[in-house]
Amino acid sequence: MATVTPPSDPESDPRVKAVFDDIRQTRGSDFINNVWRYLAFDPALLEQTWAEVKAVMVTPSALEPKVKEMIYAAVSIVNSCEYCTHSHLAAARAKGMTPRRVHGFPARRLLCREN
Repeated sequence: MATVTPPSDPESDPRVKAVFDDIRQTRGSDFINNVWRYLAFDPALLEQTWAEVKAVMVTPSALEPKVKEMIYAAVSIVNSCEYCTHSHLAAARAKGMTPRRVHGFPARRLLCREN
């Protein structure tokens, strides 16, 4: 349950618009999901959170992007955040996650479910 209300026109704030534009460019999509819209109530928090997520998810590392999304999904499952679970599972599937890939994963029934 949200404890804040997202701004009605978040992109009227130039700091928020800059972050949203960077999200769009980085992800190659015009879609801004609700987590970013809600964080827009505090532009500094939005900037910091996006910078941290971008550093982990976009910066090349030993883990491929699909695996990073699967880890995010697993943490979301443990945290009982249904919104985040579905968001990260959709991203993992878009990056190539298959039911076979997660065989043996503790939450495999949830991970292998079709949306």
